[in-house]
This record gives sequence, C-alpha cells and structure tokens, in this order.
Amino acid sequence: MTDTALKGEPQQPVGPAVLEDVPGWFWDHDRHSFEWFLGRQAERGVTGHLMEMGAYLGRSAIVIGEHLRPGETFTVCDLFDSDAPDDENSSEMDHSYRKTLTRSAFEANYLSFHDRLPDIVQAPTSALAGGRVPAGAYRFVHIDASHLYEHVVGDLQVARTALQDQGVVVLDDYRSQHTPGVAAATWEAVFNHGLRPIVLTECKFYGTWGDPEPFQRDLLDRVDLAVGCELSAETLNHRQVLRMTGSTEGIRPFRPSRHRPGAAGAPAPEDAYRTARDEAALDLAARRARAAEARRPVNVAKRAAKDLLPPLLTSAIRRARRG
Repeated sequence: MTDTALKGEPQQPVGPAVLEDVPGWFWDHDRHSFEWFLGRQAERGVTGHLMEMGAYLGRSAIVIGEHLRPGETFTVCDLFDSDAPDDENSSEMDHSYRKTLTRSAFEANYLSFHDRLPDIVQAPTSALAGGRVPAGAYRFVHIDASHLYEHVVGDLQVARTALQDQGVVVLDDYRSQHTPGVAAATWEAVFNHGLRPIVLTECKFYGTWGDPEPFQRDLLDRVDLAVGCELSAETLNHRQVLRMTGSTEGIRPFRPSRHRPGAAGAPAPEDAYRTARDEAALDLAARRARAAEARRPVNVAKRAAKDLLPPLLTSAIRRARRG
C-alpha cells in the first residue's frame, strides 16, 4: 500500500475504457467516415497536418489523433472553460456546454487513448485566422465549434486557407433545426465559394475545395466501406452529392483505452463517464422528440389558431371543446 493510500488522499479518477465512455455526439457512421477519409489519405501517402475546431470532451479528437503520423501536427482549438469573446457566443455555451466542458476533462480523455496531447489552442477559433496557421499544410479539418453563422463563416475561411488542394473539411450540425447558422454558412460556401460536397451523413457534411469525384468513386466502389453503410447519389447544381445511411453493421469498434477492464492494474471505468454519456444521448433524444412533436399537423394548427384568431374567439372555442 502506498503512502498516499495510507493517508487517505483522493485518488485520480479513472478514465474512459472505450470511446463510447467519452461524452459527446459523435456517432458510428461519422467515426467510420473519419477513419475512411484519414485511412484513404494514409494509403495514398498523403501527408499534412490535422485540425479540429471545437472539441467538446474529445471523442472525435481521439479518433483523429489515431491517424497522426511522424512529422505531422494535430491542432485542437476550443474555448474549453475560458470566457466566450461575445455575449451571443457566451449564451450559446451557457445553454449547451458550460457545466461539463473543461480543458482538464478533455486532456484526461485524450490521454486515456494516446501518449501525447495534441497542440491545444485554448481560444476562440478566430485565433486561427489571419495567417496564424500555415496555408496549404493541412489534409483534414473538422469544424464543430460555434453554431453562429458569422463564426462558422470565419471557420470555413480558416479551413479553406489551411487545407491542401485535395484536403477534406468536415462540418458538424449542417442540417440540425437548432443550428441554422451552420446550414447557412455551409451552403453559402458551396454555392458561392467553391466548396464541393463529397458525402453527407445525418450529422456531418464532408467536402473539399478540390475534386470530390475521386473520393466519390471509391465510396461508390465500396473501397474499405463497412457492409452496413448504404450510399445514394443526388444531383445538386449539376454536381453529384452522396448520402450515407444504413446500419452500423461491419463498422469495427474503436480500440479500447488504457483503462479498459482487464488491463493490467486498471480498475473498471467510473460511473460518471457512463452517466455523462447517457445524459448526452437522452438530451439529443429529447430535443428530437420535441422537434417531431412540434411538426405534428395538429400542433401546427393550434399554433396558427393561437396566432391568428382573436383572443375572445379562441377562448370560446376552448370552452366549447370542454363541453
């Protein structure tokens, strides 16, 4: 028994055993897509740096970091527990992340899977603008920071400058009801600024300012694609766009961490990690349920009646319905 244990001092918390123990909204289809794009680059000898703007507690960063090779850097930019630069961004953080997002939690999660931390920039993603990252030096950029339109526009400008000709940019929440700013900035970049879609999943947009067709050919030929993933092709402004749906069959689980049950000297993961993960999943399910309920025709009609009918008439209708 150690002196620390004898003194009854608190022990360090146990980290996540598997990737799913890290709280966040990074689902299997997107993990598979990240690994597909990053693995394809490795197979073709493509080198370059990696970047993530907005990391939350590290679930997607852990996957990106798995593909870091010698001579490359992985930059993660997030406010973490710092103050937001403006009131609107601060309000967004207070609503979604403030209670759980800390740099120390991110670092602990990341080091559960990797020996070294990425290069962390604890600042607004605007800190990367103005030539502060080398132009054309990056091969993969994931944007999942602020959902505000002006901020996403800036993040896309950083990504466009940073990426190689055939570099890949990924945008989260490009179609969610609660993130119209991301949708506006994404499709504005497509129609006005040369961004070309490669493939769309339920949650993320994958694109390039280069040529999307080589990526799309490999996807349609099912090169290294999991068996359960289904692809369909759409035409958008005379260009092909792929959509990925289907099951998670054939998507291999991400490797376990150093804290996995059964590892030498490693205890089981703490319940707090599983609780946080489950709470995140329940929150997402609740938001989707509320959105679906709001779209029901009867509720749409009720809202319309409330907005359009005079108050006295609305009250009379309610009394008549009650009998």
